[in-house]
Amino acid sequence: MRLLPWTGPGGKPCYLSTDNPDSLLSRLADDVEAAQLASAETVLAGARAVLHDNKSGERAVRFALTRTVESLGDVLRIAVSRGGDDR
Repeated sequence: MRLLPWTGPGGKPCYLSTDNPDSLLSRLADDVEAAQLASAETVLAGARAVLHDNKSGERAVRFALTRTVESLGDVLRIAVSRGGDDR
């Protein structure tokens, strides 16, 4: 069972049951995960820039933290999926 990088109705986890890593849904999940990881790198760079800028105001810091929390959630979901941990 593979935990997919998106949720279903009501925020419930979605799983894929297949032995074929080249199936359409497996490839789609791989593509979504790759996009999420790339986005997390961008968000991290932006958050670092905000934190290193002494002139950053509360609004910028809150925005950076909000995006960072979202990205961290995505990255942790990918880690659980790839590690097979069903938390």
